[in-house]
Amino acid sequence: MNTQQHVIQFSNYLKYRRYSSNTIKTYTECLRVFLDFHASELPNELNNSDIIRFNREYILARNCSISYQNQVINAIKLFYRSAHGVRIEIDHIERPRREKRLPNVLSKEEVKRIIESPVNLKHRVMLSLIYACGLRRGELLKLVPKSVHSDRNLLLIHQSKGKKDRVVPISNRVIDMLREYYKVYRPTTYLFEGQNKGETYSERSLQLVLSAAVKKAKINKPVTLHWLRHSYATHLLESGTDLRYIQELLGHSSSKTTEIYTHVSTRNLQQIRSPFDDL
Repeated sequence: MNTQQHVIQFSNYLKYRRYSSNTIKTYTECLRVFLDFHASELPNELNNSDIIRFNREYILARNCSISYQNQVINAIKLFYRSAHGVRIEIDHIERPRREKRLPNVLSKEEVKRIIESPVNLKHRVMLSLIYACGLRRGELLKLVPKSVHSDRNLLLIHQSKGKKDRVVPISNRVIDMLREYYKVYRPTTYLFEGQNKGETYSERSLQLVLSAAVKKAKINKPVTLHWLRHSYATHLLESGTDLRYIQELLGHSSSKTTEIYTHVSTRNLQQIRSPFDDL
């Protein structure tokens, strides 16, 4: 069995396990790189030393990111977990130490300038909904008209990251924006559709919408769509919302993931008196 056949077989395994299309694409490409590196050897002949060599001579030599390194390890683990008669000891594969980076957060004024910048109603509503409900990019694009429960002021996010459903509250202001948007665009399959009815709005186009809004708002920061989600969480925390509720609203499996926002919230930091003031 050649590399391509192994990759196809692995892709089918991931589909069977119901992994997302993005994860399948990422993991199969990572596996392809790993197997191509060891092209002269059969996959079932490789051992943990070969993974260490790949890490040293490919990942580190090319200065690949920690995130990519972890993706490769995830792919290798899943591939060999689904295989039989191999010499890889899965539990002994170590991961790199993660970088401890704080989330990027915008001020409320900056968010306001960004979401008010687009002239196009659809663009303005999309950016507003990402911030107002703390959505991931993919979550926004997979919304359907029935996701909005205007009578209860709730948004249903179906089968998000980790195959989980969740509901988040929507303010009356956002409901009014959505009603105005619906009257103009009359979406059919997805809440936000591209140029062709029934086709979802593209991720690339959505990023371009944000880039144009940031430029027009004259904000000189490398803002991404995820910054709006980070800002939503941080602003909730600063307004006194309990961390446990924020965890539920964001769809985090672990509270530790949500706790990172305590490091960027200014609510408590601004109350600290500097000893310099007492000199």
